[in-house]
Amino acid sequence: MAEPILVLDKLRKEYRRGWPARRLTFSLEADLAFERSQIVGVMGPNGAGKTTLFEIMTGGNAPTAGRVLCMGQDIHRVRYAERDRLAIHYHQSYQVRRFAQLRPSFLMERARSDQPMVHLFDEPQLNLQDGYIGFMLDFFRKLRGEGRLVFVCLHPTAAYQLDVLREICEGFVFVEKGRVERVPDWYALAAMPAVRSYLGGLVA
Repeated sequence: MAEPILVLDKLRKEYRRGWPARRLTFSLEADLAFERSQIVGVMGPNGAGKTTLFEIMTGGNAPTAGRVLCMGQDIHRVRYAERDRLAIHYHQSYQVRRFAQLRPSFLMERARSDQPMVHLFDEPQLNLQDGYIGFMLDFFRKLRGEGRLVFVCLHPTAAYQLDVLREICEGFVFVEKGRVERVPDWYALAAMPAVRSYLGGLVA
């Protein structure tokens, strides 16, 4: 059986504050596997943990517990300069996210991939310029056709953005209050009370 492209194995991230007693202020949990190439839509309220999740998935933010396995390799054990050969995070204006280097790179593993298999687009600028949305959708489909796993994270402010997600995505992830939930399709997503509350009048 083929190795899953991405596994979030009992992943947990905690943020604590205070001294001397440090109280828990936020936690994020995920335990999911993505076996095949597909385009996955990611949604959730501001502050829910979406960007934190993406940073952990691409090795830019260390988890408190658990592992991120990309093509069977723990991305947090891979050399910093080679992590984008496994997974890459594009934030808003398509700049690649950077991260602090906490361990000497030469003590870490070499990436076993030459090109990223996981592409994460964090609130890409999908505007209504002539042909621009079609260009981006074609690009997402091209990556999927090459066997990559593509995540598209949007914070919808207009109905056309939901139309984009409905057209392009084969599955969804909804993040709320640090809880990461896999949703099989648009209809199941739109039926969730938490999603309907989040989207307000944008969803019928």
